[in-house]
Parts: sequence; structure tokens; C-alpha cells
Amino acid sequence: MEENLQDRTKVRIYTEQYIIVGDIAMFADSRLTDFMVGANNFIALTDVAVNTLDGKPLFTSAFLNVQTEKIIIILPENMVAPA
Repeated sequence: MEENLQDRTKVRIYTEQYIIVGDIAMFADSRLTDFMVGANNFIALTDVAVNTLDGKPLFTSAFLNVQTEKIIIILPENMVAPA
């Protein structure tokens, strides 16, 4: 029987108050858009850093649930480039 393999994908999430960077577990070869469409009320992140919108570090955590309704922007961290 074939197992569904999961990969860790580092994402950056913008909310009205925070910038959150952490890892999500997605099935191999799936898209972030598909992951978000299938998400319920919360998404689970691991290895998390939370900053203010101006970049001030607030805290880090091994685990954090983020309410999907609060997410304004989510993108893979490797797609973020300096302005």
C-alpha cells in the first residue's frame, strides 16, 4: 500500500497585526492554494516566528494554530524577496 508522503513547506503569513513565518505539512507535490482551500478554521504551523508588521520580533514557538479567517496573505517563504 502506498503512503501519502508529507513535506514541510515554510510559509509567510500576513494578518492585520502580524507577520508569521513557520512550516506547514503538505502532501508532496501539492500546491499551497489547494492546501488553503482544504483548510478548516485553523492551520497548524511548526517552528514559528511571530513579528509585528514593522518586523519587531514578538516570540517564537514550536507550534501555533492560525485562524484561517485572519489570514490576509500567505505565500511560500522562498518566494519572498526584498523590495
